[in-house]
Amino acid sequence: TMSLREHALSLFRGALDTVRPGPMLKRALKLQGDGCPQLLVKGQAFPVKRDLYLVGFGKAVLGMATAAEEILGDHLTRGIINVPLGIQESLQQAGMQEMLLKPHSKIQVIEGAKNNLPDAEALKGAVAIQELAEGLTADDLLLVLISGGGGSALLPAPIPPILLEEKEKLTKMLASRGAAIQELNIVRKTLSVLKGGGLAQLAHPAQVVSLILSDVIGDPLDIIASGPTAASSHSVQDCLQILTKYSLLHNLPKSVEMVLSSSPTKPTAPENYSHVSNIILGSNTLALEEAKQQAEGLGYAALVLSAAVCGEVSHVATLYCQLIQLVCLGFSSLREGPLRDELRGNLLQLAAELQIPGLDLEEFLQALRGLGPDRPVCILAGGETTVQLQGTGKGGRNQELALRVGLGLHKAQATGAS
Repeated sequence: TMSLREHALSLFRGALDTVRPGPMLKRALKLQGDGCPQLLVKGQAFPVKRDLYLVGFGKAVLGMATAAEEILGDHLTRGIINVPLGIQESLQQAGMQEMLLKPHSKIQVIEGAKNNLPDAEALKGAVAIQELAEGLTADDLLLVLISGGGGSALLPAPIPPILLEEKEKLTKMLASRGAAIQELNIVRKTLSVLKGGGLAQLAHPAQVVSLILSDVIGDPLDIIASGPTAASSHSVQDCLQILTKYSLLHNLPKSVEMVLSSSPTKPTAPENYSHVSNIILGSNTLALEEAKQQAEGLGYAALVLSAAVCGEVSHVATLYCQLIQLVCLGFSSLREGPLRDELRGNLLQLAAELQIPGLDLEEFLQALRGLGPDRPVCILAGGETTVQLQGTGKGGRNQELALRVGLGLHKAQATGAS
């Protein structure tokens, strides 16, 4: 029989395999028929009337594009993808050839956005994607591969006459005055040709099919990589409000003033996106679902705590430690008692402080209580914690979380609390 450790590793790998760029795309994308072929995405059919084009941007799109080209074969007319600087060399060195395009690929790869910041190379790539999109007709199909993780920095195309440097300077000024990432993204989208649905509008009247690997909790389409193919829920008014809030409204470059004063005040209506289909192929939620199925296959009672765990890493670690201790107490003879009540109280208070979206801990504990004492339990969770870096270590939020939980449980065991 496998050990607990082997089970945990096997479930972790199973969850990861669900969202590995190449295999994920191969499972979801099919090309059917010869005369008038159809592109099938998770069962949805899109007729390929004339030419099929591909564009993409983000950390994982190289692997996605390689798989897509394999599936589309000669039907692919051409493609352009923007990927982080040095990624091809890194994959080559890591022996991950299956993630790299073939030598005579129809897809052009542009590397840019050094240190995840928009730069001249990323701009070159964004302009190439813009030009491709603008030339499409109603009979063309544009396949857009989007992955979070650098997707936004790899698609910088400020509305003329704004220069990239001006847009970046404004973003930096906002950040230094304490603007939240959501606020920065609203300003970026308002001043961009491609973000906030811009790419989808430029590609009109072609059919646009976006395949998305999400890196944002809750998978909001307008936020992943700044939503180039999703209707933006924000308008110029929102942008002006943010600039006013941080006292920058009267300190703007002339070009930004020009663009803001001539921009339409309302966001593009959702019905203007009828030619667009946004399909999430990979996400934290999907990875958790896979792990849950596999855990049940191994005989566990599997419960998903949340797919949206967030908060400071030490607080989340404490939440996990207390939850595990409570489960252990539940399975021992101490089903009720002062220690259990104290733990439960602490746990509920901590969960309330962390404000994890959609987490109903009362309900979760109720479900735990309903399990038989002889059935092993597997608790699954996903999300993104935050870490305040101290020192110069490389860091890694998941490793830190696991380590803190391990130390916490060790301490609890030593004091006899578990």
